[in-house]
Amino acid sequence: MATGDAPQTWHYGLVARWWDEFNRDGPEIDYFRRFIEAGDGPALDAPCGTGRLLLPYLRAGLDVDGADVSPDMLELCRTRAESEGLSARLFAQALHELDLPRRYRTIVVCGGFGLGGRREHDVQALERLHAQLEPGGTLVLDNEVPYADGLAWRHWHKEERRELPRPRKEPGERRTGSGGAEYALRPRLVSLDPLAQLLTYEMHAWMWREGELVAEEQRELRMTVYFTHELELMLERAGFTEIELQAGYTGEPPTGDDDFVVFIARRAR
Repeated sequence: MATGDAPQTWHYGLVARWWDEFNRDGPEIDYFRRFIEAGDGPALDAPCGTGRLLLPYLRAGLDVDGADVSPDMLELCRTRAESEGLSARLFAQALHELDLPRRYRTIVVCGGFGLGGRREHDVQALERLHAQLEPGGTLVLDNEVPYADGLAWRHWHKEERRELPRPRKEPGERRTGSGGAEYALRPRLVSLDPLAQLLTYEMHAWMWREGELVAEEQRELRMTVYFTHELELMLERAGFTEIELQAGYTGEPPTGDDDFVVFIARRAR
């Protein structure tokens, strides 16, 4: 893949370290686990990041691999796994380039669809996810609806887009990591293309040791957002069947008040 065609995300360096330190829980872990257990076979967590879902599954003795576009995330995941005596099979691949050595009964995509690439990448990603499933296997994919973020949603209006990019902000609250270093993150919305449904964010990250600023980074994230029935049609086009929708991590039918919709889709036997 040419460099200019690479996914544009911020999940490297200090941002990856922040994710590893502070993003370790959430209702998604138990929610997706029940699909992996019901699948009764090998599973894939993609993108797995620093192992927020993957490591609890490995601790539980589940057969789960991980894939992610960020080598920084994967290295942090591997280090944590090894520190606990766990063996993690990890692959540095973007979703639209998945080509892994085995197929899976279950694939979970938590918080990673639409990040970094373009619409055609996402179309390819669904095709690759379908190909990585065993016949009868299940894809479980969550999607944050475009109107969940009120600040970003108002910038879909032409007049509001004139305010972009949003102003940069100072670090604000710092969080102390396990090694004593302090971290801060500040995202800002840079641009929004409503026709392409493409949002571009900028993330500013800082790290201090003993009160002294020792590292500062700035990275960019492209995000294509999808409406619920649009994504349902994309899944059908990729070959998935028996598509079920659930409200985020509850198992209930989704409503217009839900910020996340989960898609449960199967590859035909």
